[in-house]
Amino acid sequence: MTWQEELASLVGDTGITYSAGAVAEEEERDAGDTGGRVLGKGYYRVSEDGAGPEESLNEQVTGFVVATGEMLRELGRGFWDVAQQSLERVGETYVGKKVRGHGDAVLRRLEFMNEYLPEDRDPVHAWPIVITVFLLALLGIPGIKESLLEEFGVRLITYDLPGFGESDPHPVRNLNSSAMDMLHLANALGVTDKFWVVGYSGGAMHAWAAVHYIPDRLAGAAMFAPMSNPYDSSLNKEEIHKTWDEWTMKRRLMYVLARRFPSLLPYFYRRSFLSGEHGQPEKWLSLSLGKKDKSLLEEPLFREFWEKDAGESVRQGDAKPFVEEAMLQVSNWGFGLADLQVQNQHQGKGLLPWLKSLYGRVEHEQAGFLSPIHVWQGTDDHVVPPSMTKFVRRMIPGATVHRLLGEGHFSYFCFCDDCHRQIFSTLFGNPRGPLPTELEVDRSPSEQHIEDIASHDCTEQE
Repeated sequence: MTWQEELASLVGDTGITYSAGAVAEEEERDAGDTGGRVLGKGYYRVSEDGAGPEESLNEQVTGFVVATGEMLRELGRGFWDVAQQSLERVGETYVGKKVRGHGDAVLRRLEFMNEYLPEDRDPVHAWPIVITVFLLALLGIPGIKESLLEEFGVRLITYDLPGFGESDPHPVRNLNSSAMDMLHLANALGVTDKFWVVGYSGGAMHAWAAVHYIPDRLAGAAMFAPMSNPYDSSLNKEEIHKTWDEWTMKRRLMYVLARRFPSLLPYFYRRSFLSGEHGQPEKWLSLSLGKKDKSLLEEPLFREFWEKDAGESVRQGDAKPFVEEAMLQVSNWGFGLADLQVQNQHQGKGLLPWLKSLYGRVEHEQAGFLSPIHVWQGTDDHVVPPSMTKFVRRMIPGATVHRLLGEGHFSYFCFCDDCHRQIFSTLFGNPRGPLPTELEVDRSPSEQHIEDIASHDCTEQE
């Protein structure tokens, strides 16, 4: 398209056409007569023939936008060429010489990362990828070996929920404050890059809160038998029946009291959690267990862990944090799992979105949690039935669900070396070696109760 045709496309049909034959004929006449016809040279006659169909306003605007875009593109290329030519000599300027030394110093400080990176990657550019693998914040993995953490280069951070163990109670506790607790903990330990968050059983609601409230700080989320709100309005009838039918009568009563009569819960907990008798976990927690879970609970290693962990959970002797935890589980979370699903944001109405749609395909901004979500669920889990995970999958279709055939609630997550290795391989890929010592953070005496590598309480997450 010539520039004359492009210009003509911006206006309606005027009846003027460009006839090459007329111009050539007129030029031949002018060549034989150089008199007063010179002024007429170059003018075009008005066509008496029928003109083409008149362009619509939409086509005119489209042509204008396309032409403007092409001009801006060429202008941008020109600016880029000028910038590249200007930057070729920036190293010889005063500012370039001053900055060069500091840049070299930074690169030298990052050289230790080369042994963990592919040969074709520069440590400065690969740093966020490696740091993502190094840092992991979750509610504890009972029985995990320190050697496995070192093999995969994982730093495991665990903490006590407010009011449990050695953590102080929170005056106005909710799921938003849970996410903020994780954020403040990460900042206090010097975790400045993205980290993974893992939720187990009832602790999953705190991990979901982190996914919702601090998504920009998370590299991903891993959920194990995630307990949802049994009163969630998005649950369908089948999911409700399959969930409630798996629970013991005592456990159903606990959720009903938490939902309807929370003031009666302290009496319930004083006769169970705070009675001082830990006893059988399934009786203490009002659980019905599958075959593998029962076998695991008979192991001396698990018994020893259970006695120590249960005693640590109730060391403050206060029923209030247990009541708060139960109420949070069955109350409105302030967000829905469907809010975490990646989806395109709705485009607004107006002239600008309309012009963008005319020019070409519009790139939609995405909302929701953009990082990976993994969910592990045992098919023989009677504590958090598989119907709960089906609900999660329905609400978050983008989540990756791992069905564990024959596994229960504890059998895969607690004291299973092969299982822990499979989990880390799924999340982080191949082992990357131990953490560099530069990532160690000094802690004040007040922070000594925060253990980087520990087995957190399975009990308080129920």
